[in-house]
Parts: sequence; C-alpha cells; structure tokens
Amino acid sequence: MSFSVLIVTFFTWMILTSFTDVKELIVGFFVSLVVSIILKRFYGIRFDFKFPVRIIKFIFIYLPVFIWQMLKANFDVAVRVLNPSLPLNPGFVKIKTNLKKDAAKLALANSITLTPGTLTLDIEDDELIIHWIDVKTLDEKEKKEKIAGVFERILKGVYE
Repeated sequence: MSFSVLIVTFFTWMILTSFTDVKELIVGFFVSLVVSIILKRFYGIRFDFKFPVRIIKFIFIYLPVFIWQMLKANFDVAVRVLNPSLPLNPGFVKIKTNLKKDAAKLALANSITLTPGTLTLDIEDDELIIHWIDVKTLDEKEKKEKIAGVFERILKGVYE
C-alpha cells in the first residue's frame, strides 16, 4: 500500500462527503485504505521534495499557458464556423512525444483534446493519434510544435 495514495484517496473522500460526521470519516478512511491497496499500481502519485515545486509550476506556468492556447483555439474555431468559406483540411496525424510518464502523456493528451480544433484519439507508446481540424503540415517537427509543443515543454518540467 502506498501512503501517498491513501492520503489522496482519503482527502478526496472528505471533499466528496463534506466530512460532517465522525462515522463518515472512519468509514471513509477504511474505504480509502481498501481502494489504495487495490489500485496502488495505477496511481503515480509521489510526495517528495519536488512535489510543491511541480504544483507551483502547474498552477502558475502551465495553467495560464493552457488557458491562453485554449482561447486562441476557440477564436480560430469560431472564425471558421462564422466564415464557412475558410478552407478546412481535417485529418488524422501522429505526433511523437518525449514524455515518459503515463500521467504526463495523459495530461498532454487531455490538453490537446480540450483545445478546440484537436482531439486526441489514442496514445500508443510514445505516439499520440490526433484528429486535427486543419492539417497545416505533415512535417513531424512542425506538426508537433503546432499541436503540442508548448504543452509538452511545460509538462516535462511538471511531471518529470
């Protein structure tokens, strides 16, 4: 059993139940204990001396960049909807990621999906399969930079 997983699971229980009764806390602790024992291999939570730094990087560096990229993509998709004469070139592309941890790859895939105009369909080893509303290039470096470049650089500092 991982103590870190137990703590995260128990705090999640407390948030979801509003921990108003001592009996709920006791039940929540034991449920969290069982869940953390069963699911410990699926969790990549580590509390080490770098954890606070990673949280700060995520909140103050990654989130503002993500919000800005999402706003730009929303504007681009809105312009395409309001002006149907703009050319579309939808297609599927693969990009190779340098991220090694599954949590980092998941965060990258979700960031791409939450940015309008792109949708991550699958992750195969180090490649992400993405539907792109306007395939601008087939060059490996260019398409990776346009779709995931800034996200990947920041997530590497957060997760690895």
